[in-house]
Amino acid sequence: MMMMWDGGMFLYMIFWVLIVGLIIYAVISLIMNAFGKRNDRPEGKGEDAALQILKERFARGEISEEEFEQKYKLL
Repeated sequence: MMMMWDGGMFLYMIFWVLIVGLIIYAVISLIMNAFGKRNDRPEGKGEDAALQILKERFARGEISEEEFEQKYKLL
C-alpha cells in the first residue's frame, strides 16, 4: 500500500492541490471584480474628483462664485 507514495506520487498530489487552489483563487477574484465597487473605475473617479477639487477651491476662496458656476457647468 505504501508503494503508491514512491516515485513522485506525493509531488503529483502537491501539484494538484496547487492547481485546485489557483482555480479557486481565480474564481474568487473574478467574482470580487464583477461585484466589487463600481467607483473604482477611472471614468467614474475623474468627474467626482474634479468636482471635489472645484468645491475645495471655491471653499478656500481661490475662485469666485462666477468661476465656480462656469466650471461646474463644464463638469
